[in-house]
Amino acid sequence: MREYLAGFGNHFSTEAIAGALPLGRNSPQKVPFGLYAEQLSGTAFTAPRSENRRSWLYRMRPAASHGAFSPYGKNARFHAGPYAAPATPNRLRWDPLKPADGQVDFLDSLVTIAGNGDVGSGSGIAIHLFAASRDMVRRAFFSSDGEMLIVPASGRLEIRTELGVIDIEPQQIAVIPRGVRFSVSLPDGSATGYVCENHGALLRLPDLGPIGANGLANPRDFETPVAAFEDLDEPFEIVQKFCGQLWTTTLGHSPFDVVAWHGNLAPCRYDLRLYNSINTVSYDHPDPSIFTVLTSPSDTPGTANVDFVIFPPRWMVGEDTFRPPWFHRNVMSEFMGLIHGAYDAKAGGFLPGGASLHNCMNGHGPDKASYDKAIAADLKPQKIENTMAFMFESRFIIRPTAHALDLPECQSDYDEAWSGFTKAELPR
Repeated sequence: MREYLAGFGNHFSTEAIAGALPLGRNSPQKVPFGLYAEQLSGTAFTAPRSENRRSWLYRMRPAASHGAFSPYGKNARFHAGPYAAPATPNRLRWDPLKPADGQVDFLDSLVTIAGNGDVGSGSGIAIHLFAASRDMVRRAFFSSDGEMLIVPASGRLEIRTELGVIDIEPQQIAVIPRGVRFSVSLPDGSATGYVCENHGALLRLPDLGPIGANGLANPRDFETPVAAFEDLDEPFEIVQKFCGQLWTTTLGHSPFDVVAWHGNLAPCRYDLRLYNSINTVSYDHPDPSIFTVLTSPSDTPGTANVDFVIFPPRWMVGEDTFRPPWFHRNVMSEFMGLIHGAYDAKAGGFLPGGASLHNCMNGHGPDKASYDKAIAADLKPQKIENTMAFMFESRFIIRPTAHALDLPECQSDYDEAWSGFTKAELPR
């Protein structure tokens, strides 16, 4: 069983060999055991202390020791644009992706579905799906473009990073900081899911405001791995994503050679089943922002570069209240996925591993069957169970890729979800 350190954004110290972590100095003249000190900075050096994220790594070889990168030509479907032009206002929905023919690992299975902002100026997101059927062997990946929020829908992932190893399963997530090298193995032989690559401000826990001190995702439930190094002198491919494109080089050794580290920038995992949902105890359905797990703020206060929102099992008790999500048009754009079970606003067509996109100011909400069921329901306390849906919600228009629009999994009849509604009968 793996060991983890608890807390989101905490300053941790961990060593795989006793005495490897320098005491009192970050970069002493001589690091114990001849290790090399390296600072990994996730924010600018001069960022305010409350927002500054960095860790010191003590490794067997400098990460700077590598040859030139060259273009990586094996997965042109994984990028940061260009996106389809013109941007479509149409509501879109995709069935789960089918694995590619033959065996393909996590990196080569990634397909960019949509995105926004500009990776070069540090704004927006890219949204990818994966359907992997092979371990990453003697190869690692890192993104210079942003941190990666990984949301599995099926199958477990073993994620080996420079700072330790993380195991996740569906209904758990992992956040891999920008620049951290990692490799993915598949204990179950295959896995599918979603990745949100965040180009903007680092993901953090949302402020609770009038909720008070407790609720939503608890910081102590985020787990960071202890140091674990790999001493392997064999060829190892390193692929990086830089300004939207993939580049490759080869090392003569494993990149996972960090023997000790300390700091507050590190990979972490979180179990969505531990989320402490807040809901109404009187009337009306609260805004979905009440289900925010993590947020990346933008330069407009209260308006996120991206919010990661979940819809977990919960009690519904609102009096005289339409309980599923209501019909709405929103200035924010919404990309939804389903991890487990069914979503309470759609009676069919939205499957685990599938996705939907509802862009700025385009109306959406429950389908006819879900609406009819909701307005006829006996409004007793009801627990919504067997579900885990989520949303990447952004202030920027989310633009699908041309490839995503051409996928056979893209449902051509999605607008039919809102057919069948009759005209309201007014009194004469």
